[in-house]
Amino acid sequence: MSKIDAAALTADLIKCPSVTPVEGGALVLLEQLLSQASFACQRVDRGEVSNLFARWGDKGHAQTFGFNGHTDVVPVGDEAAWTKPPFGAIIEDGVMYGRGATDMKSGVAAFAAAAIDFVRETPPDGSIILAITGDEEADAIDGTTALLDYMDAQNEQMSVCLVGEPTCPNEMGEMMKIGRRGSLTAWFTFKGIQGHSAYPHRAKNPLPAMAQLMHMMASHELDQGTDHFDASTLAVVTMDTGNPATNVIPAECKSAVNIRFNDVHSGQSLIDWMQGLVDQVQQDTGVEIEMVSRVSGESFITPPGALSDLIAKAVTAETGLVPELSTSGGTSDARFVQHHCPVVEFGLVGKSMHQVDENVPVAQIHQLKEIYTRILRDYFS
Repeated sequence: MSKIDAAALTADLIKCPSVTPVEGGALVLLEQLLSQASFACQRVDRGEVSNLFARWGDKGHAQTFGFNGHTDVVPVGDEAAWTKPPFGAIIEDGVMYGRGATDMKSGVAAFAAAAIDFVRETPPDGSIILAITGDEEADAIDGTTALLDYMDAQNEQMSVCLVGEPTCPNEMGEMMKIGRRGSLTAWFTFKGIQGHSAYPHRAKNPLPAMAQLMHMMASHELDQGTDHFDASTLAVVTMDTGNPATNVIPAECKSAVNIRFNDVHSGQSLIDWMQGLVDQVQQDTGVEIEMVSRVSGESFITPPGALSDLIAKAVTAETGLVPELSTSGGTSDARFVQHHCPVVEFGLVGKSMHQVDENVPVAQIHQLKEIYTRILRDYFS
């Protein structure tokens, strides 16, 4: 039987308009392909989200290698700004264009193709699990978390997992992710008393309270970094009043901050710190402040060891580069997988992800498949 062309599969997936949470035909395509290769497939849909669980080999085997990825993509944006059809998978000068070309239909295609060819050519003494979600780019509530809930209920267990997100900043093979920073967003509402700007003593202006609190947060050094993490960061992401009149002191204003934090902190410790500042500013100004917060994920790390060594060895063999072990970047579904088993991320160069004319060199897709194939061969050997 002929091998699976990972680039052709990428093109087929790009042509599925799977903007979160629309399935778009991508998981249907993968389920058909994997079923033909004797993978036991199960749709694990929850809410509006479609997910696919696929396993080759006996359930509960001590050696079970897992892949995780997503077929959903971010919206196209201004379609008129694209020079190629966003869902056309057009190839020009060896480069494939389309939404999801980098993030991350090429990664899913590469590990699906590697897994299928591997079990057909050299059936391993073990199992391979593919956990593919349609809800990574949005709230990620009913995506990989639903797959992991399903696996727990069915006593399905991955020994280790590789998430196929783009991880390389500029050159294929230069970086892998062994952890991620946590992410926390907090929204603040400042409530004063509206009045005439010529008579400020008759009003209670919430704006100075907002400015004071945002300055206290933004100017504070959270930490200086740790062995595996850069320093945590806090960014003020919005400050709004909605007040068009210069002779009116508004009754209310709003702001928000986003914190990317390392393993010095937990989401709760940062919430407690912010609440302390809120209490202080309320006392100083008399302005009522409400805070609502959401932790998208805690920081985590898979300590360097057998899994990272396995992946690094395969990357070096195929690219000639020794990948840096990094925890940089935003969040990924690895934050959920890390509660299930050791997890590492490795994938393509991510420079064009989420951009207009998102693209991937076709040669990189084939190279990524070879890396994943080598990882499987080395793991099961």
